[in-house]
Amino acid sequence: MLTVSTVNVNGLRAAAKKGFLPWLAATSAQVVCLQEVRAEPGQLTEEVREPEGWHVLHAHSELKGRAGVSLLTREKPSAVRVGFGVAEFERSGRYAEVDLPGLTVGSLYLPSGDVGTERQDEKERFMAAFLPYLIERREKAAAEGREVLVCGDWNIAHQEIDLKNWKSNQKESGFLPEERAWLGRVLGEEGGYVDVHRALQPEGPGPYTWWSYRGKAYDNDSGWRIDYHLATAGLAGRARTAVVERAATYAERWSDHSPVTVTYAA
Repeated sequence: MLTVSTVNVNGLRAAAKKGFLPWLAATSAQVVCLQEVRAEPGQLTEEVREPEGWHVLHAHSELKGRAGVSLLTREKPSAVRVGFGVAEFERSGRYAEVDLPGLTVGSLYLPSGDVGTERQDEKERFMAAFLPYLIERREKAAAEGREVLVCGDWNIAHQEIDLKNWKSNQKESGFLPEERAWLGRVLGEEGGYVDVHRALQPEGPGPYTWWSYRGKAYDNDSGWRIDYHLATAGLAGRARTAVVERAATYAERWSDHSPVTVTYAA
């Protein structure tokens, strides 16, 4: 079996002090994708930067304290890549990927956006550039007999069952009609990817993967499902289990997101 976990750590240095390292030591995953690392490798302690038993790829943002993605693999990758060939986002800490036997795994932190601001414009530019890359990567992998898995914080809730308060968020970034339509293209015939968790668990609501730190959002399970495993069809068809590793209590959280862990048949 192949087990893959993805989690937005909301700052890896902070998460490491709250419980990330014990979680990593206990996980059975062979691949772990991290987002919103918000640190350069030199700012991380050795046990966080290069945890024992893992091969690590860090892709930090040129803007200090922003974004950043990492991939941790038990097996040494045959190739690693940072970015997806678009100059604006090459050093933004938004995407990196590794090649493993028969499989390419990417860690994605899609911009969060904010309606009416440059942040939303950036998100739209990213989406416009990333979809062609996803298609190209899928087609190239198919020609090589490989599968593709892109894990991460996509910052879009695709359907009404993917967030608790969908009615009041229809004009908010993350649930805009145009964002949902774009994700639909990724998951449709054009993109050719499968939402693995939703394929295994088609009924909602949730399970959610992010909850605001404000108010009683976590206690009331008033969250959003924005962290996904999106896979090519062959790999998606081998998915057996999908779990959101939700902490038992608010106090036990080490991020405002929870890891999403999927097990695939070899």
